[in-house]
Amino acid sequence: MALHISGLITMVIFYLLVLGIGIWAFLKSKKMEKNSAGGQMEVSFLANRRVNLAVGVFTMTGGLFFAKPMRDKNYITMMDPFQRKYGKTLTGLLAIIPFISEVMWVPVTLISLGVTLSVFSDLPLSLCIWISAAVAIVYTVLGGLYSVAFTDVIQLSLVFCSLWLCAPFVLASDVYTDLHQTAFNHTFQAPWLGRLEPDDVWIWIDNFLAMSVGNLAFQDFHQRTLSSSSTATARMICFIAAGVVIALGIPPVLIGAVAASTDWNLTSYGSPSPYERGEAAMALPIILLHLTPTAVFVVGMGAIAGAAMSSTDSCLLAATSIFTTNIYTLVRHQVSEKELQWVIRLSIVVVGTVGTSLTYLDSRTLAFWILSSDLTYTVMLPQLICILFVGSSNAYGAVAGYVVAFVMRVLCGEPVFNLPAILRFPGCSLEDGVYVQCWPFKTTCMLSSLVTILVFSYATSLLFNKGILPERWDLFRVKTREETAPADGARLGENDKHASEPMLDTRC
Repeated sequence: MALHISGLITMVIFYLLVLGIGIWAFLKSKKMEKNSAGGQMEVSFLANRRVNLAVGVFTMTGGLFFAKPMRDKNYITMMDPFQRKYGKTLTGLLAIIPFISEVMWVPVTLISLGVTLSVFSDLPLSLCIWISAAVAIVYTVLGGLYSVAFTDVIQLSLVFCSLWLCAPFVLASDVYTDLHQTAFNHTFQAPWLGRLEPDDVWIWIDNFLAMSVGNLAFQDFHQRTLSSSSTATARMICFIAAGVVIALGIPPVLIGAVAASTDWNLTSYGSPSPYERGEAAMALPIILLHLTPTAVFVVGMGAIAGAAMSSTDSCLLAATSIFTTNIYTLVRHQVSEKELQWVIRLSIVVVGTVGTSLTYLDSRTLAFWILSSDLTYTVMLPQLICILFVGSSNAYGAVAGYVVAFVMRVLCGEPVFNLPAILRFPGCSLEDGVYVQCWPFKTTCMLSSLVTILVFSYATSLLFNKGILPERWDLFRVKTREETAPADGARLGENDKHASEPMLDTRC
């Protein structure tokens, strides 16, 4: 695409705006650090727990049952309840999967952001991605969650207004066939709505649960509820944000339906269609460019940029918060505020750089993202359910559930990585030399892990508390831990023999 001056100017203004908010957030957070009792981590990762309802809704676009127990205990990350109950070492190992999951989201969002800039500037995609990454990294480093939260307000407000502005212009064009006709009938390409075959019902349900309920085990979700000014605000954010998600999803669906119903010979794009050219992922910018006025196209592309950058900064901060609070402190037991500040900043830069470098994997980036979502759903979700709602769960159950979920998921196979389906559920069929699972195997892995955690926790607790097994075999000290349960608090690691000492040494 050729250089688009007005669009490029808009993108420059947008980038300068979010950088300006980052600088403002940096100055604001500096003032708060002096008066905050929570220290550097609460200011950087949770905006000193002062995110109000209006800002929170824009950053949380439902987690209602998880919001209350997490916010009531004033945790900093989703791994803190694990650290409090299981200790630092086991928590550090469990934290690897959510950390990797957040890192794998970064390249996916950056590709969307880079494509937007490249459409306007005619610059190489790789350069656009690095420019976009640099902007996101800088303002996230400067202001932490303050930058992320307040830029989210700008970004998602732009997304909401822009998409609803663009949709009527797209629908008003006369180059597409009636959407009711193309929904189920092959016209210019396959039906855009399609049909759900009986054999695919369980797989669709399985993927739906993995991509929706599984998101409750991502750190960036909990980061927003934990930063809320109160538990009531955190729960209300979940209610309202659920409605906002639906409202944001309607315009893209309509625009996508138009793209699948358009006679591209009647447009400046020409034949063949984006689908046939392998540009289906670019359908939104292509539709806006060829079916709407220039001004509407520019505004619509700004919406794409806002949505992508909103996701990028959230992933950067979420990955950094898990690494800093649950992995780095495993090595460094006593951390000064100054050291912690530099670790946070350096971690954001490293995570951003690694995530940006992964964009060179092209199609494999999406594959890693799908796999990370699978692992989060099958491995971390049952762990999170048990740690928050099952008081009898213990470290033995956590380890057993972790192993069962991971092994089962690998044995179920993954065509993207050429992993054969060794564990075959009912309905598994051989298609083109590859076994395809028709059973909801992801949910089966998740439920198997959940049951394993409960059974092993109960069994080991019974064996050690009844004296059936000698106490010297109790590596995780289940009996001791149950007898000396700590008071509520987010940062107590019980495997540490100095658990009563503060984790952060604030002496500089």
